[in-house]
Amino acid sequence: MTLLVAACKTEYLTNPIGLDVLKPRLFWQLRADNRGVEQSAYHIMVASSREKLEDGQADMWDSGKVDSNASTHVQYEGKPLQSQGEYYWKVRIWDGAGEVSAWSETAFWMMGMLSRGEWKAQWIGRKSEPEALLQPSPFLRKSFEIGKKVRRAIAYATALGVYDLHLNGERIGDRFAPGWTDYNTRVQVQAVDITEKLTAGDNAFGVILGDGWYAGTVGFLGDKVYGERPFFLMQVSLDYEDGTKESIMTDRSWTTSRGPIQYSDMIKGEAYDAREELTGWHEPGYDDSSWEAPDVRSGYNGLLVAAVEPPIRITQTLKPISLKKTATGTYIYDMGQNMVGWTAVKVQGERGTMITLSHAEILNPDGTLYVDNLREACQQDHYILKGEGQESYEPHFTFHGFRYVELIGYPGEPDLDTITGKVVHSDTPVTGKLETSDAMVNQLYSNITWGQRGNFLSVPTDCPQRDERLGWTGDAQIFARTAAYNMDVSRFFSKYVWDMVDCQQPSGAFTDVAPDAGWIRHKNWNTRLNWFAPDNSGWGDAGVIIPWTLYLMYGDKRVLETHYEAMVKWVHYLKNTTDELVRPGYANYADWLSIGADTPNEVLATAYFAYSTKLLAQVAGVLGKTEDASQYQALFDDIAEAFRNAFVAEDGRIHGDTQTVYVLALQFGLLTKEQRKQALERLVADIHGRGDRLSTGFLGVGYLLPALTDNGSLDVAYKLLTQEAFPSWMYSIKHGATTIWERWDGWTEEQGFQTPSMNSFNHYSLGSVGEWMFRYMAGIEADPEAPGFQHVIISPKPGGNLSWVKASYESLYGCIKVEWSRSDEGDFRLQVEVPANTTATIHVPGQTSSVHKVGSGSYVFENVSMLN
Repeated sequence: MTLLVAACKTEYLTNPIGLDVLKPRLFWQLRADNRGVEQSAYHIMVASSREKLEDGQADMWDSGKVDSNASTHVQYEGKPLQSQGEYYWKVRIWDGAGEVSAWSETAFWMMGMLSRGEWKAQWIGRKSEPEALLQPSPFLRKSFEIGKKVRRAIAYATALGVYDLHLNGERIGDRFAPGWTDYNTRVQVQAVDITEKLTAGDNAFGVILGDGWYAGTVGFLGDKVYGERPFFLMQVSLDYEDGTKESIMTDRSWTTSRGPIQYSDMIKGEAYDAREELTGWHEPGYDDSSWEAPDVRSGYNGLLVAAVEPPIRITQTLKPISLKKTATGTYIYDMGQNMVGWTAVKVQGERGTMITLSHAEILNPDGTLYVDNLREACQQDHYILKGEGQESYEPHFTFHGFRYVELIGYPGEPDLDTITGKVVHSDTPVTGKLETSDAMVNQLYSNITWGQRGNFLSVPTDCPQRDERLGWTGDAQIFARTAAYNMDVSRFFSKYVWDMVDCQQPSGAFTDVAPDAGWIRHKNWNTRLNWFAPDNSGWGDAGVIIPWTLYLMYGDKRVLETHYEAMVKWVHYLKNTTDELVRPGYANYADWLSIGADTPNEVLATAYFAYSTKLLAQVAGVLGKTEDASQYQALFDDIAEAFRNAFVAEDGRIHGDTQTVYVLALQFGLLTKEQRKQALERLVADIHGRGDRLSTGFLGVGYLLPALTDNGSLDVAYKLLTQEAFPSWMYSIKHGATTIWERWDGWTEEQGFQTPSMNSFNHYSLGSVGEWMFRYMAGIEADPEAPGFQHVIISPKPGGNLSWVKASYESLYGCIKVEWSRSDEGDFRLQVEVPANTTATIHVPGQTSSVHKVGSGSYVFENVSMLN
């Protein structure tokens, strides 16, 4: 038998640098060609150099043989880690038969700067230009000399704002770094290995600063929410081969100037004048004698933390599928996909000619761009030619949500090669794949994943086009499980939980958006709408639901430990705002954007209070806090009883009588056995009464199909999934949607466009049905008793008009695959792949269902009759 250890990671990452976790967690996978392979023990060696490790000297940690099947979240237990230290590790394992594997390939991690006292660099920027409403982007540079051979060079960089870092003329690092945090509390530091980028002799750093979320426009909250202008901080640690060290850092010795970027704002777009380009500004030998000294900020009181979130990158490049000249002489491109990012353009023309790239998600009936829904946003980039032959341009610190691009003022006749679309988002690797026999269901899944790409940019935003793009917590919690099937969001959501905790109020209330960005202080907005941020039910509950989701999907116990007190504070806050455990209101968004149904706020608020409490009891149990677990379980039981007494009538009718009240009551476990039966009957009757159509909004939609399926109405769930009449998922697809719309009635044949004040065509919340598609339709389910898919529950639910489904999920242990098909004659075939070091319980549907407990390997179940 072949037995290998592969895919070694530290803190979910392959060979990360700049960590500040004092006890990093190690991960690996087993690869074996036999069935039933399970790890029985492991042996980890960690050394302070590759050479020592290769010589068998584990000077940092030698775990010895540890009897355990753990291959994820194995905590480092060696000597204290040193600031900027580098550590190399390998692991071998024993299987159940006692056979030992070879050592894995060597992996490594590097620590960042662990002490605030190590930072000697200064925050530098450029003074504002008082006459400019939108400020030009500052350019910064520093020349330096390398006179000895470099062994290692690490740049630790961050900004209040966003930055582009260049070394010797080459752009290094990622986009929109350091990402969006509550800058008053913390800012993330990126560590970049520049060893191979340095040359003997003269070198030069070049930096461009953008306002970003710090000083630029933040949704409808306006600009300069955190600060007036951006600043940059960098400290480079140079280790020479001769053992000496040197630091290069931002200080008064740098120089600064304005350049060709007249402004670059995430909401307002960019203007770039190529005539003002600074040729060679980021290369050695450039004459910067006319540049200014930088403005030096006195200091920063927040935390400097290692970057937790995945980097933002260009992940795809799309070519337009069509081009049409308008009557006014402009050109409209169709990218074929509603996307997020920007447009790159090639152009040649006279000096001073200005071209404009205008972006929109959809077209008006007359073929013009539909931009009414952008509100105060301006999805336009302007480029002024320098007139020196072929020129290329793409923006720097802005992004747009669009499918259509209007090219205005272009000299000559453009073609399909003139522009390309750059797809930009947090680089969360794809983990899920799903395909069915129904092309429209496949398009729905595509729409869900494209919505996630478009809205996972540093934080889970609500939309990428209008003047909002905020991290709404309610949207994030309902979609979190779907997101985790689609892509690896382990670090993305780990960072977002910190965003929520950073803006948790002293009362324990979680805010409706995170980072808060002044949301609860934005009195004009809240007063105008009479909303009571920051404690809305279904939104604040994200502070419990998302950590629990990370535990379920990744087995991440540390996120529960780290944020346990924050979750406790939230539940106690909820309890303190009740009237005999009923919350009178506190759900001012209600079941947001439900269609033809009004769920009472007090029902929603009490149901979510119960759910947060129920999850907290489970979290306490996982953490071994048995007394707390009993206390919160008892509180949940009391809330459920209060819910029944306040809202459930003798005939089973729940106050409000909407689909959502029944769905939440069923899924959150608030009803007696008899009441569950009554709730299902009323839910199904409501659906049938609407012509097999849904009415749920953001909070109800994610639980709708699971509630039906768990309670024996799988056929109704499939009818809703494939319903093509309005309102439904398929209605938008029939009318060309390539992402999930914000609202069911974003556009209808009868009414046209909904109110432009709130009408996004890329808004992932209603795509939370993706969770049901993986967990039920395909049947790949996590087990809370062995989370992170250490034990997999395979329980596909065939139904509707689907004749086959293929799905896979790349778990921390390896790839889980499920394929099922059924014939017209009723024969059913199920094929399953279970990764090494996991087990599975496979429920095979059929006339007589069967259950199989298996180890790793491939399994096929054939000729199972589905006919009664």
